[in-house]
Amino acid sequence: MASNEKYTILYGRLSQEDAQKANKTDDSNSIQNQKLLLEKYAAEKGFTNTLFLYDDGYSGTNFNRPGWQQVMGMIENGEVETLIVKDYCAIIGLNQKDLENQGILA
Repeated sequence: MASNEKYTILYGRLSQEDAQKANKTDDSNSIQNQKLLLEKYAAEKGFTNTLFLYDDGYSGTNFNRPGWQQVMGMIENGEVETLIVKDYCAIIGLNQKDLENQGILA
């Protein structure tokens, strides 16, 4: 990486609960599938210098996750231009129904 070129971080997360709920043939939320989707999106939109970071088996109910901590450290160090996630649940561990129940989404 050139000293002034920043990363586009592609971040994925799959909790143990999500993995247990998924049908054995349904890996739409799998880490590998998230990576493929994020890489495809980044390429289509012209984002370069991508780095995929993830947390597999970690709940989104707290931010004490190794991959997320690495993301935050890189942001704090000024190494990140863009952060892309499949959906906000990867970061905060709530789904749309949870947010609707909290009155955050309608």
